[in-house]
Amino acid sequence: MLRIRGGTVYDPANNVNGEVRTICISGGKVVADDPAQAGRTIDATGMIVFPGGVDVHTHIGGAALNFARGLIPEQHRKATPIFHTPHTRAGIVGTTPTTFATGYVYAGMGWTTANEAAVPILSAKHTHEELRDTPIIDKTCCVLMANNELILDLLENDEYERAREVAAWQIWAAKAYGIKAVNPGGVAGWKWGKDCKGLADVVPGYKKVTPAKIIAALARIGDDLNLPHPVHLHCNNLGAPGNASTTIETMKVLEGRRAHLAHLQYHAYGGDDWFTMRSAAAEVADHFNANPNLTADAGAVLFGTTVTVTADGPWQHLLYQLTGRKWANLDVENETGCGVVPYVYKEKNVVNAVQWAVGLELLLLIDDPWRVCLTTDHPNGATFWRYPEIVQLLMSADFRKEQFKAFPDATRSRMVLPDLTREYTLSDIAVITSAGPARALGLAQKGHLGVGADADVAVYNHNTDVAAMFAHPRYVIKGGEVVVEEGELRQSPEGRQFAVKPRYDEAVEDYLRPLFQQHYTMSFENYPVAPERVHGLEIVDGARDAG
Repeated sequence: MLRIRGGTVYDPANNVNGEVRTICISGGKVVADDPAQAGRTIDATGMIVFPGGVDVHTHIGGAALNFARGLIPEQHRKATPIFHTPHTRAGIVGTTPTTFATGYVYAGMGWTTANEAAVPILSAKHTHEELRDTPIIDKTCCVLMANNELILDLLENDEYERAREVAAWQIWAAKAYGIKAVNPGGVAGWKWGKDCKGLADVVPGYKKVTPAKIIAALARIGDDLNLPHPVHLHCNNLGAPGNASTTIETMKVLEGRRAHLAHLQYHAYGGDDWFTMRSAAAEVADHFNANPNLTADAGAVLFGTTVTVTADGPWQHLLYQLTGRKWANLDVENETGCGVVPYVYKEKNVVNAVQWAVGLELLLLIDDPWRVCLTTDHPNGATFWRYPEIVQLLMSADFRKEQFKAFPDATRSRMVLPDLTREYTLSDIAVITSAGPARALGLAQKGHLGVGADADVAVYNHNTDVAAMFAHPRYVIKGGEVVVEEGELRQSPEGRQFAVKPRYDEAVEDYLRPLFQQHYTMSFENYPVAPERVHGLEIVDGARDAG
């Protein structure tokens, strides 16, 4: 038995808020203490003990990330290298860390679970291979579905029940954990050189399919299939001035159904154009607070160099036009698309300053920290290894005020952040980095330190410099194994991958098989990911806990 004794424990899921306790671990789980069992004891006196971090929205594996890696060699040359050691494979830490480095760095910060938020089924085999090569952390992924032509064709003909069966089959075919919706209808429209910015816009190539219809259908499918994680929704009109109205309208379209709003920062802008762009975080937060069916992640922005990677192809083309930077585009047959544009967020840029403020404003204005998760939409807003900087900004209003000194004067009137005095507590941080995301994903064994939980634990030296504290934990335990000790990586076990197998009528395959013959370049038999190709696969039954 491994005991972590004397630490100050923050375990919000079990109403433990800064209490000195002993955490006992055996067989990869948190267990009740058994004095008869011998074992190692970690003296955590004076240290802070958190559940392992859970990232609800990140991009760490798959074709899109490789696409991005190939586009930014100039950034790789400046990246921090990781050298081959008895515990590590060689790699680099930078804007898009290599697969092995990704696992090392997440674990090195105390994060032990991550959700890859956008996977086309056609490239899912490759994604799972990369996720296997991302060590230590456990993984889930969401399959892209809001522009899948098989689904849209069924919605055009109002065949909801069959669309539900196809969606369930697709989740299992991709060995995914949930449904991802990116710019519903807009990515399909991009294949015609168009977009769908309004929820009532008719998707090009259809007569009755609109973004609103897609959103409502996928949210209903998620509920009808009783998926542990609701539809993971990247709203229409991302990144554009005035898009807060689209986001608020989306909340209304959901009509009380569950949904997770991805990278909400990019969907909370006011103004009429780039010259008048302002924060609309207050309006978005007000509507979000009034809709308990919703969760969200921040998608916060930090200043510096990064690369934007998204299935939202039309937005990426617009970003290329706005910046003149390199641009890469990819259309995935019948399913989705992808765009990549390198980007630099600058303090002196008014638009970037507003974006920086909006991410923090949402985290401070959303009343319930259980419903909003800390993310940067890695790598879009910033790299995931910069999360400790956001923690510092949330915990200190004075530190936030210091940052304003570098901003153009014109930004002050466009944001509400200077007036916000709320400061997160350590318990709040444990919620937005671990307990809340685990609950949003429906991973009941994650995000807490109660008996029966996965033994994923981060132990931090107490430090008034909270950014430094959360960047370098003293110990990290993953699945009961001490992977970081005295701040150094000591071992690198392979993580697990969770997938949902929804219940569906297998006769749907008789419907799908001829469609593949007509429309796909891949055969029906080669399309699904075989279970044996997903290393460490743990299958979650299609029904979430009704309680």
